[in-house]
Amino acid sequence: MKTITKELQEAITPAMALKLLKEGNMRFVNNLKANRNLLQQANETSDGQHPFAVVLSCIDSRTSAELIFDQGLGDIFSVRIAGNIVNEDILGSMEFACKLAGSKIIIVLGHSNCGAVKGACDHAEMGNLTALLAKIRPAVDDEVETKDNRNSKNADFVENVASINVKRTVKAIMERSTILEHMIQSGEIGIIGGKHELSTGQVSFYEETNFLLK
Repeated sequence: MKTITKELQEAITPAMALKLLKEGNMRFVNNLKANRNLLQQANETSDGQHPFAVVLSCIDSRTSAELIFDQGLGDIFSVRIAGNIVNEDILGSMEFACKLAGSKIIIVLGHSNCGAVKGACDHAEMGNLTALLAKIRPAVDDEVETKDNRNSKNADFVENVASINVKRTVKAIMERSTILEHMIQSGEIGIIGGKHELSTGQVSFYEETNFLLK
């Protein structure tokens, strides 16, 4: 696999970027990792980087974006935080990645059996984690299908909340960053939310969060 150069990055559209990630995930699911020389990529990116995508995902040890999308050094920006939430620092990082570094798509990636989501479902409180889980709480409140057993022991409830949380994060990115919202509306970049199934490795995308004009 070739190292992403500035010329390659500029030729990639948001739709192409999503296609590259989907193809990478299929390789991962089928255990067909692309042939890469990582040391060569390290050398070729030592003077500069041109990632084509930004992936906001959870810190869960099983959800490394580079692995599940089968990408190499210099291919993607990986932003990781418990519960794949967004804050001012993450928004600033995304603005850098897209406006200054040229990335073409933002992926908000949740995952099954998420511990942060479970904590929010259980109203857990512990040190600084309390404030983080409070950012997921609106997704818990937005889940109105489940009437009983609204806690982490109810797997369906947890998965519903996780999906809502991803969709809320996509919306928040566009609402809270004028820079990114303008880039999305002009078709310079795209944004979409998805979910990583831990048991299979497969990523599915929420089409209602698909804002790709090209």
